[in-house]
Amino acid sequence: MYYKFSGFAQRLVGATAAAAYSPQGLKPIVSTESPAPISGTTSKLASDFPATDSYLAKNKVPDLQKIFQRADGLPVHLKRGVPDRLLYRTTMALTIGGTIYCLVALYMASQPRQQK
Repeated sequence: MYYKFSGFAQRLVGATAAAAYSPQGLKPIVSTESPAPISGTTSKLASDFPATDSYLAKNKVPDLQKIFQRADGLPVHLKRGVPDRLLYRTTMALTIGGTIYCLVALYMASQPRQQK
């Protein structure tokens, strides 16, 4: 015998096999019928496109793995050279500048106002 959880009775109740395998009214995701066309134009399937389209690029992962797994003593965030160093130094400069700005603003806010 098959059982399913009854939301109304809050307990297990007897059920058919089909109801037990799709609980709480859920239906299988796979649809057996094709959806109705939205517009009058036909759509192309992925198999209709040639394999040499511009959006199909070379897999860069093996090349990047060689770069990042090299044992040269550099941290990962600096392994790609000049662009990484430029980004790192810009980030550090903005961080230090922001910290100094916050400290100056805190100092100015802590001073009493002068009476006129």
